[in-house]
Amino acid sequence: MARCRASSSSISRAELVGDSALAAGYVPFQKHSTILITGAAGFLVTQLVTALLSTERTANSRLILVDLVQPSIPQTIPDHFGSVKHAQTSNTALALQADLCDASQVDDFVRTQFGVPDTIYCLHGIMSIGCEDDFDLAMKVNIDSVRLLLDATRKFAATGNTPPKFISTSSLAVYGGPLPDVIMPSTLAAPQGTYGVTKLMCELLINEYTRRGFLDGRIVRLPTIVIRPGAPSAASSSFISGIIREPLRGVPSVCPIEDSLASTALDSLRIWVASTKTTIQKLITAAQIPASSLLPHTRVVCLPGFTTSIREELDALQESGGENALQLVKLGLLVDEGGIVRRFKEDIDASSDQ
Repeated sequence: MARCRASSSSISRAELVGDSALAAGYVPFQKHSTILITGAAGFLVTQLVTALLSTERTANSRLILVDLVQPSIPQTIPDHFGSVKHAQTSNTALALQADLCDASQVDDFVRTQFGVPDTIYCLHGIMSIGCEDDFDLAMKVNIDSVRLLLDATRKFAATGNTPPKFISTSSLAVYGGPLPDVIMPSTLAAPQGTYGVTKLMCELLINEYTRRGFLDGRIVRLPTIVIRPGAPSAASSSFISGIIREPLRGVPSVCPIEDSLASTALDSLRIWVASTKTTIQKLITAAQIPASSLLPHTRVVCLPGFTTSIREELDALQESGGENALQLVKLGLLVDEGGIVRRFKEDIDASSDQ
């Protein structure tokens, strides 16, 4: 079965563990923190927004939500007792449609009526298949716009004694070439796809802006998120959620690995995954861990997850939805641009991220 590589001997630097996290040295958000979130119309970010508005530690925060598509503000949010209440949208959140590749627009949403943010979540970007399809757009969105946001943060937000926190998500796509069975913190990041290249370049930029004292960067390399809600995305890993999500809705889905259920590739392709809920919790905690707990030469943390295989996913689908659901999975070989899928890794050693 799937197994977690992270040590359980201490609290992970990127794992939300409730009040004990604060006792262990975690730094809470300011009482009236201003949090800027880019990519706010995306599936994961909308859930992050709801969590920030409904979590006790961040419920008094003001959110600035930005995306190329108009973001939505949750009209109802769960309270701490499980019921529902209306969000105070006029005082709690500001939703802005903006071009993140336009320097003047980036400057504007870093300076709103909420004031300059003390925490920035940089969560926008073009996904893996989209990057392979359009190299120029990938460079513009995944690198140039991030640089604009870093510079605006440096210019407007880094004015006090405490530099603003800048949380960015990265990917296991930064790895390529011959890899060990278990990826260690010391494993060389040498991407072989445009998406991985853009993510690694942004990691280096955030590390450098942090070293110079312009901001307090935190970079989290995410596992593959399952089961990802909503419509299929332009990520090469989208099928990992799709082969369960769609059949349980009575909709066919393609598993682009092999053309037979008898193939051993369904067992050998093992992947590092985490749930949406756990990932959201870790993103919130990424802004609360003390800077001193991060390594001095890099702000990168590989988030803990667990290992599973395509076979185990299909077995779980059959157990939950029966033979009819399994029959909705259509197998067919993938044209694997850049070998992205072949480089999915089974094991990430996150034990140093404690």
